[in-house]
Amino acid sequence: MSVATVSRSFSGSQPVSAGVRERVHEVSRRLGYRPNAVARSLRMDATKTLGLVIPNITNPFFTEVARAVEAAAWRDGYSLMLGNTDEDPKKEERYLDVLLGKQIDGIIISPASATSPHLAEVEAAGVPVVFLDRAAAGVDAPVVRADGRLAVGALVEYLANLGHERMAIISGPPETVSGRERLGTFLEEAERLGVEMPPEMVRAGDFRQKSGERAMRELLALERPPTAVFAANNLMALGALTEAKKAGVAIPDDLSFASFDDSRWFELMTPSISAISQPLEELGEAAARLLTESLEGGGGKPESVILDAELVLRDSCVEPGKKPS
Repeated sequence: MSVATVSRSFSGSQPVSAGVRERVHEVSRRLGYRPNAVARSLRMDATKTLGLVIPNITNPFFTEVARAVEAAAWRDGYSLMLGNTDEDPKKEERYLDVLLGKQIDGIIISPASATSPHLAEVEAAGVPVVFLDRAAAGVDAPVVRADGRLAVGALVEYLANLGHERMAIISGPPETVSGRERLGTFLEEAERLGVEMPPEMVRAGDFRQKSGERAMRELLALERPPTAVFAANNLMALGALTEAKKAGVAIPDDLSFASFDDSRWFELMTPSISAISQPLEELGEAAARLLTESLEGGGGKPESVILDAELVLRDSCVEPGKKPS
């Protein structure tokens, strides 16, 4: 049997009969042979491997989306390499260098910063990029994200209709699209409804749990604390709820509460937590699809995909001073 026949049996580049393919694979199993993926990629100019770079693997949002990306990529014949940056641009730069060195076919990334200059190097190297949830300036790449503006606006209106006149928000970092969008929408809708938002009712976080704890501690220490608090992501919500419990503040008896990013544990808590839910599986699948379409020559640059987020009302928001029934 020729070397070329063996090579075709593994690569699938040309037809080989089922019998020959089975004999080749049986002999390779007995000998413990594995094809050299690196050498093959050099010959074929493709590794069938994608990179996924996310800012926080402990955030359930990114965990669920990463799982959906992996499933969709695998279905299309691609493997996935994962990098977790911990919201650190330097760590992100290192991961991108590693992925480029591995001859990665394409990268899905949620940037740690909106001004990540090293992403331009990825684009210059000819490696296709798809942004997930966040984008970076100066890189012409499609974005897959959920638009939360309608849902945030609906939440503010709901709280106002319950009678809340002292609302607070624990916002995300302003250098991210999602951080700016959630804060901006909250403030705009409050203004439209005639709800005052003094500066002390806006506390900036960094999408991590500790910042949620700090922000809630500051809000509860105010002379006139809020009657309702909105956390702009689920990890900050976890921190805020932890701090409220430490302070002996009951949800929703003493304080109504809601979060951006739904989590499975929100529904199981007592009380269950109102939240804005993003279509996680659809986001992951769309990001993988855009990247594979770009790699396989679907014709032109793929268009961005913007999906809608949804407000899910549960038991954590009631009229100020009213105990839930």
